[in-house]
Amino acid sequence: MDEEYDVIVLGTGLTECILSGIMSVNGKKVLHMDRNPYYGGESSSITPLEELYKRFDLPDSPPESLGRGRDWNVDLIPKFLMANGQLVRMLLYTEVTRYLDFKVVEGSFVYKGGKIYKVPSTEAEALASNLMGMFEKRRFRKFLVFVANFDENDTKTFEGVDPKTTTMGEVYKKFDLGQDVIDFTGHALALYRTDEYGCVAQTTLTSITCRGFLLHSLGLQFKQERYKPFFLSFFLSFSYLEQPCLETIHRIKLYSESLARYGKSPYLYPLYGLGELPQGFARLSAIYGGTYMLNKPVEEIVMEGGHVVGVKSEGEVARCKQLICDPSYIPERVQKVGQVIRVICILSHPIENTNEANSCQIIIPQNQVNRSSDIYVCMISYAHNVAAQGKYIAIVSTTVETDSPESEVEPALELLMPIDQKFVAISDLYEPTDDGTESQIFASRAYDATTHFETTCNDIKDIYKRMMGTDFDFENMKRKQNDVFGEDEQ
Repeated sequence: MDEEYDVIVLGTGLTECILSGIMSVNGKKVLHMDRNPYYGGESSSITPLEELYKRFDLPDSPPESLGRGRDWNVDLIPKFLMANGQLVRMLLYTEVTRYLDFKVVEGSFVYKGGKIYKVPSTEAEALASNLMGMFEKRRFRKFLVFVANFDENDTKTFEGVDPKTTTMGEVYKKFDLGQDVIDFTGHALALYRTDEYGCVAQTTLTSITCRGFLLHSLGLQFKQERYKPFFLSFFLSFSYLEQPCLETIHRIKLYSESLARYGKSPYLYPLYGLGELPQGFARLSAIYGGTYMLNKPVEEIVMEGGHVVGVKSEGEVARCKQLICDPSYIPERVQKVGQVIRVICILSHPIENTNEANSCQIIIPQNQVNRSSDIYVCMISYAHNVAAQGKYIAIVSTTVETDSPESEVEPALELLMPIDQKFVAISDLYEPTDDGTESQIFASRAYDATTHFETTCNDIKDIYKRMMGTDFDFENMKRKQNDVFGEDEQ
């Protein structure tokens, strides 16, 4: 271990493994270490089921009714991949897809008035949906046609909308969309997690216009709190409805394009669980010379003159020029910005009113349950090789807002009844206190409550830019040699 590396990576979470792979492909000498004996960190999949019971300090062993323990691979962080999103692009460019198999998630649903409704995936479903009345369906269809045809480089597609100055609220007004449709569009299609564009220093602002159920689902926007000064120019507390419409239109187009790839929903999920993703990128790094060490304790991050110069482990020092790590390795350089509650639920039945789906997502928009953040449900099953035959795993998650986190997710848990067993985890959210350009220590952000990887990919691109001094380019992820198994050139 007494060698010098360009980059040392601590932790084998998805963010760290992707960055390790990128650096290795670009010719960097990488050492990747983890204090745990397994890959994945927070984003690992736990197997066998007995290990999950131990992790959550349950006194009993799994009952025989749950089948063989080795048939289970339970994700700690529930997320799906957008079929046309950034993580899928990373998988394709690096060809990590050759190590993984995926299934399309069977449906996306939204909560309204105590019931769940399928998010329409075809024009026929939209016309038959009970989410909207007959006249609203026509107006909504016109809105979707406008979004589908919109091209920011072609003013003929603007229809009187200026993407840089017209707010999203004004666009909704132009198409005369009602509050429920706005909510549905913002949360189920644009995938906004809250109606706010961001939040700084715990400042609370009230949305001036109606909140956006639709924007949360389509736009993938989310709320961040208490940013240090170098982030202040990025996150100001405004409703996304008050912001120029271009980003929300892009979010809705991402949802639509992802949906168009496979038809049932815009989401994909890897067989055998999300823990397969970091392992795939770890393998990529190893192919390009990356060195991996699991079960390796980190005793000290060695600094000289305010810069990182190495990592000490078991009495040896590996020297480096740059360090990437998850927040747990540098508690003095990160700050807590909130909490997420996640409840893993084992079921013996599909979720009611989901057409017996083996996998689905349910979004409970904030306005429907008088909250500031949405509640999410990700459900997968034995069909994905993550559970025993006939069993289902539903994971509920949301941003904690009160002193009683479990009561906050009750609306979601009621949709899952009866529940065979549940595991409750409340995790702190951390982010770095500086940008790392001086110390050359680059910490990732904790995984948020969203059910997709777009925010994680944004973090990866941001760290890359701060490390390399140039914008992230997917072309830099392309393989430059054959796999060790000697596949033919593509």
